[in-house]
Amino acid sequence: MPENKPVKTVSVMCFHDELCQVYNALMTALSLLREGSKVTLFFGSRGVNAIHKDKVNDLKCLPDQPKEISDAVMQRMDEMNLPTVEDLLYMLYKEGAKMYACPLNVPIFGMKKSDFVDGIELADPTTFYKDVVIKADVNMTF
Repeated sequence: MPENKPVKTVSVMCFHDELCQVYNALMTALSLLREGSKVTLFFGSRGVNAIHKDKVNDLKCLPDQPKEISDAVMQRMDEMNLPTVEDLLYMLYKEGAKMYACPLNVPIFGMKKSDFVDGIELADPTTFYKDVVIKADVNMTF
């Protein structure tokens, strides 16, 4: 007899554009989604750069570290044949995650909705926190 697991709702908030932070947020969200959770991602502050179609493939890993350390991590990620951030965003979108950008940070960073990769909507500031974050079983911030 199949086990009936309760569905968890998860809010994942990404406020960074540093590759390792973005990658951790997206991989966590995808893993939870594939385990049956209802997942909502929110990109705020510098995180909006991670969903910009012209910036998504240029995110830097460990920019505060010496270049050789950053380059070594990037090389190991390449050797592991990991999906790109753009690939992860596409998987999340196609597999049913809801993904939102902060309506305040988008114009602050000189962006508009047409700059986003597929699947990103602008969050409604009047309802997002009360309808998503407060009601979530789990809130994660990256």
